[in-house]
Amino acid sequence: MATKIRLQRHGKKGKPFYYIVVADSRAPRDGRFIERLGSYNPNTNPATIDLNFDQAVKWVTSGATPTDTAKAILSYKGVLYKKHLNGGVTKGALTQEQADAKFAEWLQSKEGKIEAKKAGLVSKKEETKKAALVEEAKKREAIEAAIAAKNAPVEEAAPEEEAASEDVAVEASAEETETPSAE
Repeated sequence: MATKIRLQRHGKKGKPFYYIVVADSRAPRDGRFIERLGSYNPNTNPATIDLNFDQAVKWVTSGATPTDTAKAILSYKGVLYKKHLNGGVTKGALTQEQADAKFAEWLQSKEGKIEAKKAGLVSKKEETKKAALVEEAKKREAIEAAIAAKNAPVEEAAPEEEAASEDVAVEASAEETETPSAE
């Protein structure tokens, strides 16, 4: 029987949630499966992957072919690298201790990258929040200034405005008389 490691879709419209399953290749996508290996939630950042590592290695080693997306997930979690190292141990190129040490080193570097990404996302979120607060403070100050200008005493500003408007009217009429003569 040809087996595949693939994703089985769950969740509501627009919010997918997947089970990582081993199924007969002839079974429908969301149909019957042999074993559930874990889950994959792409809605979070970074995506949440819960995987039974030992069972996944067992199925990949026994010949189950992963789909493209499942292969990317298994590679991300290190299942395919573990299979590769176990192949080296079987051929005699490595000892089991060397393979375990290489895998532990890879796993540690991978976790470091994931933690760095999470820290970067948190710091970016905090920076965005600070920038939004600064923008909000600027808008609030502008509104307060507009309200203060509106509530300012009108009598003091009125004579100045009348004098300024008379000057503008005189200049405008002078410009109008100059324009026709220029033509």
